[in-house]
Amino acid sequence: MAVYKRAYRPYEGALTRERTRFLVMPRYALREVFESRLLVGFLALCFAPVLVQAAIVYVGNSPAAKALLGITPDADRQGLFVIGAEFFHAFFVAQGVLAFFLTAWVAPVLVAPDLVNGALPLYLSRPFSRADYVLGKAAVLFILLSGITWVPGLAVFGLQAGLAGPGWVATNYRSAVAILAGALVWIAVLTLLGLAISAWVRWRLVASGALFAIFFAGTAFGEIWRAAVRDSWGRLANLSYMVELVWRNLFALDLPRTLAQEMLDDRRVADPPVWAAWLALSSVCAACLWLLSRRLKAREVVR
Repeated sequence: MAVYKRAYRPYEGALTRERTRFLVMPRYALREVFESRLLVGFLALCFAPVLVQAAIVYVGNSPAAKALLGITPDADRQGLFVIGAEFFHAFFVAQGVLAFFLTAWVAPVLVAPDLVNGALPLYLSRPFSRADYVLGKAAVLFILLSGITWVPGLAVFGLQAGLAGPGWVATNYRSAVAILAGALVWIAVLTLLGLAISAWVRWRLVASGALFAIFFAGTAFGEIWRAAVRDSWGRLANLSYMVELVWRNLFALDLPRTLAQEMLDDRRVADPPVWAAWLALSSVCAACLWLLSRRLKAREVVR
């Protein structure tokens, strides 16, 4: 625009607060995410286990529903409708697997396009720091993963609490804490891993495969180490096992013996301590933040 026309006017609208400025990115990113009908269908599928668990909770607390379905008292004595820590842990594992697949789908397209197309300097040239950029991208995954993990988990817990009464809540309140804390741990690990991979791998399919490879390779290494050295510390590389160790500790459940332990009848190899699992997951998150810090730097491109 020519200067002599004097038609330019500076922006005079309201400014976004500095503390919430990072929320601008997830607002537009989520709009693009939900343009995919396939992804919307997958998100709808993620709520199928929630509906099943809610139905079990309702039937377990309704004598009329049990009579209508022909459920005998023997079924109750066998624990088919016992709503407790084991019930919510099983629900949590199912939703955690779906959260992993959702991360592998969404995370690769969050950071890589900005780096490939040279858009990062446009972000950082505005009053927008690298921390704001990472928070904005992480908020996309946090919102999506929360919607299929702890939010429906606490909803099912609330349904059970309303049907069973205050006595049940006083006995099982720890399950609500475990649902929230366990979900936040899982979301943090998946989000930081997904963003770090997206920042260093520009191809979507390769980035999704890298996320799968990290978990499967860690599982293979941990079990081979345990079987060969007769030591459980190699399992620290097994992220899925470390997360499961933390989850079961939060739900106050004992870890079952693995198939390898049953086949080898090896009782001498104990599980790593829970503090080691927390340390391993924290180290992974710290390494991902370091990788993001190394990668997310504005660079001047000279042509």
